[in-house]
Amino acid sequence: MEMLELIHNRHSTPKVRPDPIPHDLIEKLLSAAVQAPNHHRVRPWRFIVMQERARERLGEVMAQSLKRRLPDTLEEDLAVERAKPLRAPLLIAVGVDKPTSPKIVEIENVCAAAAAAQNMLLAAQALGLGGMWRTGAAATDLDVKSFLGLAHDQHLIGFLYIGYPAGETQFPERPSFEDRTVWMG
Repeated sequence: MEMLELIHNRHSTPKVRPDPIPHDLIEKLLSAAVQAPNHHRVRPWRFIVMQERARERLGEVMAQSLKRRLPDTLEEDLAVERAKPLRAPLLIAVGVDKPTSPKIVEIENVCAAAAAAQNMLLAAQALGLGGMWRTGAAATDLDVKSFLGLAHDQHLIGFLYIGYPAGETQFPERPSFEDRTVWMG
């Protein structure tokens, strides 16, 4: 698939089949991710790859954290929270390292990790997989970060849900760039 076509055809895939993703395809996604640009070559991204039981354990951490934040949460709402990581057979959390030198600007690290996440989503599309980038309260939750091995002050910019698309999904055309662009000569 040509690159511009791939970019224009990439879309979030909310429903995927439960079929496991082969290890070699996951490695291709991660290899594509680390091709992202990053200032000072600091490689600020952290990828936590979760399959099988790891997704269940994350779901339990998410549910317990929700219960701590909102003690009156109903059990059925906790069950919904617990099931979120099970929406796809592959879940990749994307974390960001804090700057380790005064010359490194934090937003550059965040942008580099976001570019790495986008590379993974583009690679997934090219490999016949579907993906969806999600955040939500779990992305800022200290217990979730701890479970993932991230420090409390590290950014967790999202969770990439990846799997084989389940059927055809129609997506609306994306808006043009025109109303978001200023041309200067």
